[in-house]
Amino acid sequence: MVGVSSVTPLILVAVLVVRTVVRQVRDPDGARAEWAFVTDRVAWAGGAVTALAVGGTGWSYGRYAVVAWALLAGLLVAQLMGRRSER
Repeated sequence: MVGVSSVTPLILVAVLVVRTVVRQVRDPDGARAEWAFVTDRVAWAGGAVTALAVGGTGWSYGRYAVVAWALLAGLLVAQLMGRRSER
């Protein structure tokens, strides 16, 4: 049986945090723009639907490790949906 690692999504979240810090150092309002999706209800809804879909689909395969992947997928989708206001 092939296992699903929960360490990889945690590393990717750490990369997102470091990216935010670098953006904040370059531009004082960079982190605010990077995480503006947190106050966007549509972005939250899209991220939640994605997390539920990934978690529900993969639960039988990886159990609790899939939860980390589902949360990461939801976070990335919410972040992308939150950027629609930048266009």
